[in-house]
Amino acid sequence: MDGYTPFDVLMDIGWISLLLIIGNLMRRFIPWFQKLLIPAPITAGLLGLLLGPNALGIIQFSEHFGDYATILIAAVFGALPFTMDFDAKVRQRARTMWSYSVGMYLAQWGFFALLGVILFAPLFNTPDWFGIMLPVGFVGGFGVAAAVGGALDSAGMTEATSLGFTAAAVGMFSAIVGGVIFARWGSKKGHTNELPALDKLPEDMRTGIISLPGQRPSVGRATTSPSSIEPIALHVAALAVTLFLANILTNLVNDAFPALSFPLFAMAFLVGLAGVGVLHLIKAPHYLDTKLMGSVSGASTDFLVAVGIASIVPAVVATYIVPLIILFVVGLAFCLVLFFYVAPRVFEHGWFERAVFSWGWATASVATGIAVLKIVDPEQKSGTLEEFGMAYVGFAPFEIAAAILAPIAIIAGLVWLFGGVALIGGLALLIPPIIWLKKSKAKAS
Repeated sequence: MDGYTPFDVLMDIGWISLLLIIGNLMRRFIPWFQKLLIPAPITAGLLGLLLGPNALGIIQFSEHFGDYATILIAAVFGALPFTMDFDAKVRQRARTMWSYSVGMYLAQWGFFALLGVILFAPLFNTPDWFGIMLPVGFVGGFGVAAAVGGALDSAGMTEATSLGFTAAAVGMFSAIVGGVIFARWGSKKGHTNELPALDKLPEDMRTGIISLPGQRPSVGRATTSPSSIEPIALHVAALAVTLFLANILTNLVNDAFPALSFPLFAMAFLVGLAGVGVLHLIKAPHYLDTKLMGSVSGASTDFLVAVGIASIVPAVVATYIVPLIILFVVGLAFCLVLFFYVAPRVFEHGWFERAVFSWGWATASVATGIAVLKIVDPEQKSGTLEEFGMAYVGFAPFEIAAAILAPIAIIAGLVWLFGGVALIGGLALLIPPIIWLKKSKAKAS
C-alpha cells in the first residue's frame, strides 16, 4: 500500500481550491490580469505548477494528484448529454457557420496529425502522435487535453498529458492576446465600430466578479424539494452514478479487449446519453435541470484546468522544447491563415466578428471565443453566437468523435489514417461556404 488516504484527497482539493480563489482575486484586483482576461483556473494551475513538487516544492500534492484529471474530464463528458438540447435543429442560416466550424476543426486535427508523422517524427525523432498534441490543446482545449492525454497515459505514453496541457495553456494565452490585438486592428481598419478599450468591457468580464446582486444570473432551477433531497445533491449524485457505471463498463470493455484501451470519458458520455434516454423513456425528461447540470459540469472544468496545468511535468516539456516551439508557431500560423484568408471569403456579413470568435475557440475554447467576441461585439449585434448556437448541434458529434477516436487511432498506430480522413473532411467542408458566397454575390450583382 502507498499510504494514500481520503485526507490526501482533502489536502489536494484544499490546495487547488485555495489557488482558484487566489486566481479569482488576482483577476479582481490586478489590471494586467483584467486586460488579458486571464481565467482564474489558468492562474491557479500556473501557481500550482510553480509551487508544486515539480518546481519549488512548497506545495506537496499527493502522488495521485495527476489522476484527478481523468475523473474530472469524465465528469465533464458525463454531464454533457444532460445539458444538450436534443430538440434543437440546425437552421438554414447557420449552415455557413456549421461548415466553417466543422471544417476548421477537422482540418486542424488532420493537418497536424499528418505533420507529426511526416515532419516531426523523422526530423526530431518525436513519437508519431506528437503533432496531434497541437489540436488536442488548441481547438480541443483543456478538456480534450485531459481526455486524450489520460487515455494515452494509460497506454504507456506518459508524456501526452503534459504536452497536451502545455499546448492548451499556450493556446489560451494566444487566444486572449491575439483577440485583443485583432480587436484593435479591426477598429483601426473599420471592420468594427466598437473600440476594444479596457473600459469598454463590462465590469464583470474585466474583474471576474458580478458585484450587483440584481445582475447575478441563476446557476439553475431546483427540480426537487429540499425536504426530500437538495437539488444540487441530486444532480451531483446523478453525475456520480454516471461515472460509477462508466467506470464499471470501461473496466469490462478493456478486460475483454486489452488492445482497445477504451477511455473513461468516452464511456461516461455514452452512459450519460443512456441516462437521458431513460429519463425520456419514463417520461421524466426534466427530472434534472440542464442549466444546473451545466453548472456542475462547469465547476468540474474549472478544477480540471487547474489540476491539469499544475500536474504538468516541466522535464517532459523541456525534452521536446524545440519541436514544441516549432509546432506552436506553425499552429498559430495555421489559425492566422483561417482568420485573414478563409473567414473573409466564407462569411458574407460580419466576417470580422465571426473570425474573432473563431480565432478564440480555434486556439483555446468556445468560452474563450465568446470572451474575445465580446470585445468587438459587446451587445451581440452580429448574430455570431446565435448562428454558432444553432450550428453547434451539428458540430458537437464531430467534436466528441475526434476526442474519442484520436487516442484509439494513436494506440492502434493509425495516426496517418486519422489525420488523412480528418484533413480531407475538413477541406471538403471549408470549400462549400466559399462557393455559396460566390453564388450569392453573383446573384446580387
